[in-house]
Amino acid sequence: MLLLAVATIAIANQSASAQMMSKNSKDRNPVVGGAPMMRNMDIVDNAVNSADHTTLVAAVKAAGLVETLKSKGPFTVFAPTNAAFDKLPAGTVDMLVKPENKELLTKILTSHVLAGKFDSKAIAKKIKKGRGTAQFTTVSGDRLTARMNGNWLVLTDEKGGSSTVSIANVYQSNGVIHVVDSVLMPN
Repeated sequence: MLLLAVATIAIANQSASAQMMSKNSKDRNPVVGGAPMMRNMDIVDNAVNSADHTTLVAAVKAAGLVETLKSKGPFTVFAPTNAAFDKLPAGTVDMLVKPENKELLTKILTSHVLAGKFDSKAIAKKIKKGRGTAQFTTVSGDRLTARMNGNWLVLTDEKGGSSTVSIANVYQSNGVIHVVDSVLMPN
C-alpha cells in the first residue's frame, strides 16, 4: 500500500511538472498581465509591465525592495496578482504601504521570495523527495510548504493560508517568477 502511495505521488509530481513546463516553455516568453515577460529583463522590469501586478510593484517600491530584486540574485518570487491583494481585508494594502509600516510590508513581501532559482521541475523534485510536501525557507526566514493538489502547485504559509500557482516558470534574467492567487502571510 505504501509503495502504491509513493508511486501515485511520483506520477502526480511528474504530471504537474510537465503541465507547468508546457504552459511556460523555456523557448518562449509567457504573457503575464497582458505583457510578454522577457527572459533578458530582471524581476522588477518585467513586473512593471504586467497589468496584473501593479499592487505588487507599488508595494515593492514602498518597501524599498526595488534594488534588491533588480540585483543579480537568483531569486524565486511567488508574485501575488492584484486580485490576490484584493482578497485581503479592506484597507490592508493602503495601511501596509504607509511609511510607518515599512518593516511589516517588507516582511510580507520577502515571505514570497526564495534565495535561489526554483522552477516547477526543481519544486516538484523536492515534493517528490519529501513524499508529497516540500519545505522552503523564504528570505524573511519564514517557512512555506509546497504540495500538489491535482496538477496545481499549492503553497501554504506558516499561518495556514494557501496560495495556488496560476502561472509557473516565468524566467527572468535574475531568477524565476511563479504567479500566485493569494498573498502569503508570515508568522
